[in-house]
Amino acid sequence: MAQDLAVEVTDLVKTYWPRSGQPLRAVDDLSLTASTGSVTALLGPNGAGKTTTIEICEGFRQPDSGSVRILGLDPRRDASALRPRVGVMLQAGGVYPGARAGEMLALLAAHHRHPLDVEVLLSRVGMSESARTPYRRLSGGQRQRLSLAMALVGRPELVFLDEPTAGLDVQARRATWELVEELRVSGVTVVLSTHAMDEAERLADHVVIVDRGRVLATGSPAELTRGGAEGQLCFRAPAGLDVDRLVLALPDGTAAQEGPAGRYVVRGDVDPHLLAAVTAWCANNGVLAEDLRMEQRSLEDVFVDLTGSGLRP
Repeated sequence: MAQDLAVEVTDLVKTYWPRSGQPLRAVDDLSLTASTGSVTALLGPNGAGKTTTIEICEGFRQPDSGSVRILGLDPRRDASALRPRVGVMLQAGGVYPGARAGEMLALLAAHHRHPLDVEVLLSRVGMSESARTPYRRLSGGQRQRLSLAMALVGRPELVFLDEPTAGLDVQARRATWELVEELRVSGVTVVLSTHAMDEAERLADHVVIVDRGRVLATGSPAELTRGGAEGQLCFRAPAGLDVDRLVLALPDGTAAQEGPAGRYVVRGDVDPHLLAAVTAWCANNGVLAEDLRMEQRSLEDVFVDLTGSGLRP
């Protein structure tokens, strides 16, 4: 394993065998990496295979074939060596319903040699006022924040975050983003799965898009959003312009459409030549193009282009 890789997954395969029906290959020859000290976002709809992949990386599941190295070690064979070095945020479970939030975090901290200060960490995730609240009485957002604290209390070198901001309000969500960014700055490797595209674009150094157990695309958010249909020019003008005539005046490979009425979108390789062609056509036809601007594709746009479907929760 390369020294700068905290996670290296190669040709991973995992098939489930239901009691009735056909076998389901949840992970199908999947490969991915996560660089040390970076944030890697794993994106995909439910059933894409990302949860199974992460559970194999965490050592909770055994793959059918392929190899996984976590901090240079095997997640199952070297589980005892990895446990104090890896933090895991779970969506649910692992907490006794009657345990108070602060007590549960303190108990977990006691199992680490150099844990973070429990009171400071509770304050950092906005749980100080709920420290004496039994787990069963915590709201969904409070449980999320406690789960995040439990993943971080042992000062991990690598942390897996499963939907870290699900159920959080805007303020708590932004606070979690700031915490993830601080982890990166301090050299912690973060692997997170999320359905929130703005979260991935804000936090991730590297994005892996997965569907049907396979990797569809990888790269930084900027690399992914500028690939394929590079971008688009949008402007407002009188409804009913002849967009076919507009396309004839534009560089090859460019498309244009109106929708809704009076709003026009030109898609293609957005550069000074395309901008000049659009404005020249408008001037020659007596059209005043208002609110002319360039819009970049989003990660969700990329996902739709790759799969033909939206990113479903």
